Amino acid sequence: MDLLRQTIEQWVASVVADPVGALWTTDCLLVVCSIALAAAAYWLCHRLLLPAILHFVKHTSVTWDDILLNHQTLRHCCLVVPAIVVWTFLPGVFVRIPWLQEGLERITAIYIVVASTQVLLSVVKSLKQLNTDAQSAHHQYLHSFCGVLKIVVIFISGVCIVAIAIDRNPLSLLAGLGATSAVLMLIFKDTIMGLVAGVRLTSNNMLHKGDWITVPKAGLNGCVEEISLTTVKVRNFDNTTVTITPQTLVDESFQNWNTMEQSDGRRVMRQVFVDFRSLRPVSDALREALRGEGYADRGLLTEEDLATAGTNLTLFRRFADRFLASHPAVNPDMLHMVRQLEATPTGLPIEFYFFLKNKEWKSYEMAMADILEVLFAALPRFGLRIYQRDDFRPAPRAEAAP
Repeated sequence: MDLLRQTIEQWVASVVADPVGALWTTDCLLVVCSIALAAAAYWLCHRLLLPAILHFVKHTSVTWDDILLNHQTLRHCCLVVPAIVVWTFLPGVFVRIPWLQEGLERITAIYIVVASTQVLLSVVKSLKQLNTDAQSAHHQYLHSFCGVLKIVVIFISGVCIVAIAIDRNPLSLLAGLGATSAVLMLIFKDTIMGLVAGVRLTSNNMLHKGDWITVPKAGLNGCVEEISLTTVKVRNFDNTTVTITPQTLVDESFQNWNTMEQSDGRRVMRQVFVDFRSLRPVSDALREALRGEGYADRGLLTEEDLATAGTNLTLFRRFADRFLASHPAVNPDMLHMVRQLEATPTGLPIEFYFFLKNKEWKSYEMAMADILEVLFAALPRFGLRIYQRDDFRPAPRAEAAP
């Protein structure tokens, strides 16, 4: 810079006779040269260096460089270079105006900090794309980590800007912040707790974007749409949106249906109460009636069942078990059974336990209803009755006024 200034001063002195005018002309030419060099540096970076880097990373075998060194990040880097050129030339341009030189150096340094912050924020934003699986635990953890990293970058950038503006060492300002750490902890309390809770949720593979979760206490029953540092946004099945803190999900229990959706079947566990007064030993008439129903031809009952079963309920349980095993909607590789539970004053509970192949809500409900309705309708053919209160009487109709 000194050589450039001497060259310009010699050339201006040979052209301009007035010494004062020569000095002002030299300063103006130095300003123009600085701006021209800054513009040239930006042009070289934007037109030559940026396309060359993009071409290079495109033809590499790895993918992380394509994500981190993307066009937006490199464009922000190109905006930093001209400011660095100007900041380098400023001490030699305004030698005779120290106050102006100092002011412009601070403004340029602040611009460099802001532009560098934009570069770092762009890099942090690109980090989220390193894992493209939006439902993976690593992606959710990376998403939370990037949120905290953005706060740290902006905080450090703010400290540097204040330090430049008041002409102080940034490290001294950071050291002085130790006295206000309690205030900062109070301000960022929710963020810190949300980060810790988010790490626990994602690292333990407890929650992902798109999961169906239920939290009865919070009136929450729907799919997770967004997971941030401070909130988890869930769209309920009635299309209402509920937000809850990650800390609440960690402190309280919630039900995640993701494993059910990834399994081979969705469970059905329903009960029917059989009237005790309808239980009978198996008679010859019942055997003949069941043979006439064709259950043996379809493999739902065997002659051994008809000969060895002690009661009509035993026959029905064997029939129902084989019916579930042979039904096309039931997964035969998963547990299915028809069992008797503890007797109650309202009848003997018989539980149907099986898994359906189709886990989609509407199809699941329709298939379950089809199976249970057949079983309920088959009960009278075995001489069984579903328990119903026989003391129920409809309310008397009010007589019309005369």
